[in-house]
Amino acid sequence: MQIVRTFVLYAALAGGAIAAANDSVHAAASQDVKALAVDTLAKIRFHDEPQAVTAVGFASEDGAEVTLENYRGKYVLVNFWALWCAPCREEMPALNALDAQLGGDSFEVVTIATGRNALPAIHKFFDEHAIEDLPILLDPKMAMARDAGALGLPMSLLIDPTGKEVARVAGELVWDSPEAIAFFKAWIGDDVENVSN
Repeated sequence: MQIVRTFVLYAALAGGAIAAANDSVHAAASQDVKALAVDTLAKIRFHDEPQAVTAVGFASEDGAEVTLENYRGKYVLVNFWALWCAPCREEMPALNALDAQLGGDSFEVVTIATGRNALPAIHKFFDEHAIEDLPILLDPKMAMARDAGALGLPMSLLIDPTGKEVARVAGELVWDSPEAIAFFKAWIGDDVENVSN
């Protein structure tokens, strides 16, 4: 019986040491990723601890309800935008290019049209700018954006595979710059091998 207790204690201590080692590796990786958020990426604001995301739903193009839970297991860049927002319109082609380059099983750009945005006008805008890789998702009453704390547009959230928000960006960025691509590859980490090119 003493042998069993000793083994259980040893296994618990070893498990704790492994978890602590994994946490320190994760913390070091996070620091490496944060170090890449400079110059044009300096608007990215990391949280001290990952934050819970809103459970408020939004709609797919065909009217089906969607929540951020649908994307659990992926690294996700959620972008709140609107047709009437000039900076939003300017950054959409770059968001499309980012998703075209890195989107796949591990990473996805999720664009949510917030407020009054007529579906035909969104289609026209996407067609005019050859936006083919981004979803058309709608938050017509701004309920999700408000609950997520998106007080201005554009607003973007970085969500990890556990479904937690790790950072956010107020304002536009050049999402397909070499610096941004390097940042997202580092953030995705080992999963980048699973990303389609």
